[in-house]
Amino acid sequence: MLAHLHAFPDQCRKAWQNVQAFQLPRGYSDISNVVILGMGGSAIGGDIAQRLALLESALPTWVHRDYGLPAFVGNDSLVIASSYSGNTEETLSAFSESLKTQARKVVITSGGRLKELAEANGVPVFLVDYRAPPRAAFPHNFIPLVGILQKLGLIRDKSAEVMEALNVLDRMTSELSERQALVSNAAKKLAARLQGRVVVIYGAEVFSEVARRWKAQLNENSKNWAFCETLPELNHNAVIGYAFPVEARDRVFVIMLGSRSLGSRNALRYRATAELLTRAGIAHELVEGGGESTLAQIMGLVLLGDYVSFYLAMLNEVDPTTIDAIDFVKQYLSRHDVATG
Repeated sequence: MLAHLHAFPDQCRKAWQNVQAFQLPRGYSDISNVVILGMGGSAIGGDIAQRLALLESALPTWVHRDYGLPAFVGNDSLVIASSYSGNTEETLSAFSESLKTQARKVVITSGGRLKELAEANGVPVFLVDYRAPPRAAFPHNFIPLVGILQKLGLIRDKSAEVMEALNVLDRMTSELSERQALVSNAAKKLAARLQGRVVVIYGAEVFSEVARRWKAQLNENSKNWAFCETLPELNHNAVIGYAFPVEARDRVFVIMLGSRSLGSRNALRYRATAELLTRAGIAHELVEGGGESTLAQIMGLVLLGDYVSFYLAMLNEVDPTTIDAIDFVKQYLSRHDVATG
């Protein structure tokens, strides 16, 4: 896992180069909506890309994390199926349903049954040639989506933002390296504060999806309880729940993912929420993304969260790569026939 963290910037470079060379068939921009299929580490790139599209695209983008297809998918839809392994049960179900429609389709995968189905049906495949656990292949399921949305004209040219993000990632990889001592390593210091805590990550706007990424990485890498909440919605409910149980005050830690690019009202809500956390005696920390562009801030915060989850795994004395509970669920499902239960 540590090797994958070291490779993160270079894998982003490689993914951007690959998607620039990827050709979409003629007519793929003649659509009315985009639906991204995926689960887990293969879907989080879709979540963040969806939020970027909300800022710039006149067409709706939807992330589908389930079996089957939304009823609105039709002949004028673009369906993008993302599964690193190519064998994700839910994604295969949804993609198989899409083959019954005239919707335009693209697949992002490293192989498996999804690649076979796509090739058998003449669907373009963006092939991921990096071997890693799906969550460690984030550059290859997020960057290609940015490139595809750009090719479709749904978002602006992101080339300059990608270059800035790469510079930010190169710097951070050095600053967060295991060779950097605790006193000067932001990821190690934050991981030390999180040890023994239930972690709740707050995010607003596009950073709400980065909070989801942090939550999943802390779950999978650190084997740690973690949850995420979205502003401004949490100001209408979650802040009321700080009072009880009283014992939770000493066991919960809130991370607020911030950015200079946040809207002024949401930035104000961050300050108000921090004040409420302080009054309730709940430990919290504001973490901001570096760089000028939103994309650079997104990528920087993703990498920081990945390093934090790795160092917390070390403190928890667990292997960050294994996912025994997820494997158990897959094996359980394979032993139980759908028809008989």
